[in-house]
Amino acid sequence: MKLVLITAIASFEKDVKKMLKEAKVASYSYRDVKGFRDASEESVGDNWFGSEMNETDSVMFYAFILQHHLDVLLEKITVFNKNQESISKVHLAVLSVEKYN
Repeated sequence: MKLVLITAIASFEKDVKKMLKEAKVASYSYRDVKGFRDASEESVGDNWFGSEMNETDSVMFYAFILQHHLDVLLEKITVFNKNQESISKVHLAVLSVEKYN
């Protein structure tokens, strides 16, 4: 059993839900969150937003899933990110679960 955390910009919410369904993840939770990025160290020319502090409407999903579902989900997210022309990507973190009740 693995605990996965997925973060993405809010406009990717439907895409993430579709990927979870295709990976046979039937139960998950999600919530709206504010993404934050401190761009104060970037030059003005490299900073897309032109300001130092950026907040973005985002979503965070979390679910307990089996390894074989995780493999499918990871592949779907990898393909999705490769096909994106935007700077933003879907991010997935995996945590091992030692005990589960």
